[in-house]
Amino acid sequence: MKVLAIESSCDETAAAVVVDGQEVLSSVVASQVALHSKYGGVVPELASRRHVEVILPVITEALSRAGNDLQSIEAIAVTQGPGLVGSLLVGIGVAKSIAYVLKIPWVGVNHLQSHVSAIFLTPSLWRFPFTALVVSGGHTSLFRVESPTRMSLLGRTLDDAAGEAFDKVAKLMGLGYPGGEIIDRLGREGDRNAISFPRTMLERDSLDFSFSGVKTAVLNYVKSLGGKLSPGQIREIAASFQEAIVDTLITKVLRAAHRDSTQDVVVVGGVACNSRLREKFSQEGESAGIMVHFPPPALCTDNAAMVAVAGFHLLKEGLSSDLSLNAYSRFGKERN
Repeated sequence: MKVLAIESSCDETAAAVVVDGQEVLSSVVASQVALHSKYGGVVPELASRRHVEVILPVITEALSRAGNDLQSIEAIAVTQGPGLVGSLLVGIGVAKSIAYVLKIPWVGVNHLQSHVSAIFLTPSLWRFPFTALVVSGGHTSLFRVESPTRMSLLGRTLDDAAGEAFDKVAKLMGLGYPGGEIIDRLGREGDRNAISFPRTMLERDSLDFSFSGVKTAVLNYVKSLGGKLSPGQIREIAASFQEAIVDTLITKVLRAAHRDSTQDVVVVGGVACNSRLREKFSQEGESAGIMVHFPPPALCTDNAAMVAVAGFHLLKEGLSSDLSLNAYSRFGKERN
């Protein structure tokens, strides 16, 4: 089955053509980083307007790179949520139109399920069931994954997502946007043990996350220094803050894997590109006898190839959407 997929949940407009949930014929992503960087974060209204401007050229480019035209497409998959509703509606509207005109099946896909599905495009030797961490600018959620279409929530952030905390800390230090990439780079140059920032574990055995405390701790530390931060101080703060985030994520995920007796952990989402997270997760996983799998960075950030994979498996099980489908902003608020 040749699936055309569309992703517009936040600030990337993406389209891809994927065959049978395995062969990526094309994957095109139009980033909005330059548009939002001067604001220090994504401005929802600007994001949705840019999606309107670029979505058709992005789809056209994806079809061209795949060597296909619309008539060769057999199904459509589109991100339904969670995400920015205005942005989601742009992609959903286009998907509905294409499916209606071509008279082909189409399906709305959960964005977090799509991120997990990115691992199915890799040669990693993961086994069901596995524990999956979706960690990005908008989400930090932990799942037990039974199959390509079945996953159950184990824990989620109670406040800031991990990627959101990276962005906010970078902003308060005047480092720019997106903060995750900048802190990752600076963290390689700093002493990660220089400052003891908190690792919030919540109640004993909890699998939920909280990052507002460490964010506030960084803010208070920066205020205590007074004046302008030196390059050395910035590197120490970045490295120590990053280590606190990484330690929290790893502790919770390995706790979940041990509790569920899963031998494999999959880490996906934009923060899964972080070099320290990849390094330490692999080390800690090996020590614990657990295999840790990461998709390549291009499949960790928002893209449509992962949406195509998730959509293919839903369609394969006979699940599809109709023209009444609407967007939803939060996980757990799905509506067909």
